[in-house]
Amino acid sequence: MPHLTVEYSGNLEGRVEIGVLCDRLHAAILATGLFELGAIRVRALKADHFTIADRLPENGFVDLNFRIGHGRSADEKKRTGEALFAAAGEVLAALFATPHFALSLEIREIDPELSWKRNAIHPRLRGK
Repeated sequence: MPHLTVEYSGNLEGRVEIGVLCDRLHAAILATGLFELGAIRVRALKADHFTIADRLPENGFVDLNFRIGHGRSADEKKRTGEALFAAAGEVLAALFATPHFALSLEIREIDPELSWKRNAIHPRLRGK
């Protein structure tokens, strides 16, 4: 269950290729070797309404919320976070040339007793 939600300020439209960002983040998750392809989800949600810091209209953000299932070591989670943050930083590098951009990432481990899933994609990708 690696699900990555990319939330971004609407003023980044036209300044960032969000689809490219999603693809790069997906590749980074897969490259860790810790997650099964059929479980990976990367989705982007645009925030049309936002107020950031000193309220300058050019202020923008990307917030990465990565939810994963239980069972990875602290080192594995840290390596994954570093890979995701680096991939995002590469795609968003131009935004850091201005003093108006913030990037954040949080990894959340889901309690297995409080998580329900049903996935018809797994059997197809597993060749069953």
